[in-house]
Amino acid sequence: MIIAAFMILTDGIAVIFFIPCVLVIVSLMYWFIRTCCDMTQQKAGYFCIRAFMLGEFAASLEWQLFYYGLNNWDLPLNMLVKLSFLILTHLVVFGILYLLERKYREDNAKLQINSKEFFSAAFLCAIVYITSNLSYAFKNTPFSSQFTAEIFIIRTMVDLGGLGILFAYHMQLQDMNVKMEMELLQNMLRMQYSNYQISEESIELVNQKYHDMKHQIAFLRSELESEEKLAYLDQMEQEIKFYETRNKTGNKVLDTILAAKSLQCQNQGISLTCVADGEELNFMNPIDLSALFGNALDNAMESVKKTNDPDKRLIHVSVSKQKSFLRIRVENYYEGEILFENGIPVTTKGNERYHGFGIKSIQGTVDKYNGSMTICTDGGWFELRILFPLFQSTP
Repeated sequence: MIIAAFMILTDGIAVIFFIPCVLVIVSLMYWFIRTCCDMTQQKAGYFCIRAFMLGEFAASLEWQLFYYGLNNWDLPLNMLVKLSFLILTHLVVFGILYLLERKYREDNAKLQINSKEFFSAAFLCAIVYITSNLSYAFKNTPFSSQFTAEIFIIRTMVDLGGLGILFAYHMQLQDMNVKMEMELLQNMLRMQYSNYQISEESIELVNQKYHDMKHQIAFLRSELESEEKLAYLDQMEQEIKFYETRNKTGNKVLDTILAAKSLQCQNQGISLTCVADGEELNFMNPIDLSALFGNALDNAMESVKKTNDPDKRLIHVSVSKQKSFLRIRVENYYEGEILFENGIPVTTKGNERYHGFGIKSIQGTVDKYNGSMTICTDGGWFELRILFPLFQSTP
């Protein structure tokens, strides 16, 4: 309504004010998109450019058809005829583009636009707009005309070409975004599996050292009689037994991940507890299993590190079978507010283009095994819930 009112008020304004008025209209469109949609500045500007180009084409097509109708169909020049052409033309143009765009709604929501992509779209739009309106300002150029019908045709065809170029550019950005996301997810899978392999080797070395220490303690105990020294040896032996009994879930991959993450948590003052029936995870590929739990625990550790209260640095993992389903829960305490975008927590890190890939990787693994994933936040607790159907064949 604001844009329409502004255009009505500036109807018939001097040519020198035409470009400033266009810039005001574009600014109003940008303000409207930025206000109504949860987008970055570059992304709002990018879609503003596409919307402006679409409006230009619809307007030019309307004027061309209206002019043709007046000259060839003997239509009367009145408000009813003008409104009829305006409504029908815009309904058809916007309806066609809606049908083309609706299947990309989710992809548009995920699309990230940087400054380079925004300025590329702005440059294309500026070139198209200048070329399509050249005849209105300069009559004697190789790309302009002095005849009204030709001016309308040039404007419509150039705007149509510009709309097509921007649509093709948009599809290219969508494909690049999907390919980049898939590549990052694959890299994350490989990285988590590499971390698992490194952790497995490290844990084996630690186990060998603890095994040797048990024999050394037994030898020292036989040689020492001091009660203080014996108490110290008892403490060391208890710590070894505690380590030996930890993270024995029945799944070697999960045991290794938990052992490695437990050591990291211990160094960072985080309490990690786990109750897991690891044998039920044997249907999963080790790469998928390491990526799922590696990313889930990395996200949980990143979250709890932000609290200064040591009593609230808590992470709990549970894996249990319920009837014909396997339930996985990863819970951790968090502080502050968590914002969600398309069901994925928005990163607090600098580059939003790469946000949420840990969760996306988990979602990909869940989908691969026909499972479901939900994320809940309640009372300062962040909870990742995963449900897998059992008795399925390994992908």
